[in-house]
Amino acid sequence: MNNKSQYKTKQRAEITAYLMSKSGEHVTVNDVCKHFEEMGKPIGVTTVYRQLDKMVEEGIVNKYTLDSKSSACYEYVDEHDHSHGLVKCYHCKCDKCGKVIHLHCSEIEEIFKHIEDKHEFVINSKRTVLYGLCEECRKAEA
Repeated sequence: MNNKSQYKTKQRAEITAYLMSKSGEHVTVNDVCKHFEEMGKPIGVTTVYRQLDKMVEEGIVNKYTLDSKSSACYEYVDEHDHSHGLVKCYHCKCDKCGKVIHLHCSEIEEIFKHIEDKHEFVINSKRTVLYGLCEECRKAEA
């Protein structure tokens, strides 16, 4: 193995470790690059995109594009979710501040299952976003 492929393998391992540390959170390519820049180990944007795309293909990272105005977000799929596919993630986006909240909610799954069973329509949970107001923005308006 040459130094170039060892370096890429090391970068992939570091990116994976970062994503694992952010398990349950969404991160953007800019978040990843900023993290490594702050650590004094800058990784190029192209490298981050390439590694994340590979991880998405392998099923260890999910990619979400919430709307045309936002950057794509990535989320590490932990081993339990990856091996059993048990937990789906649903997204809520605040109309006022833009905050994205993700939910792992069996009640939403029941609604999607109802739509599939009774209306013969399968909803793509990775592309479904519910819009409304987050708690902070609701309090600010009260």
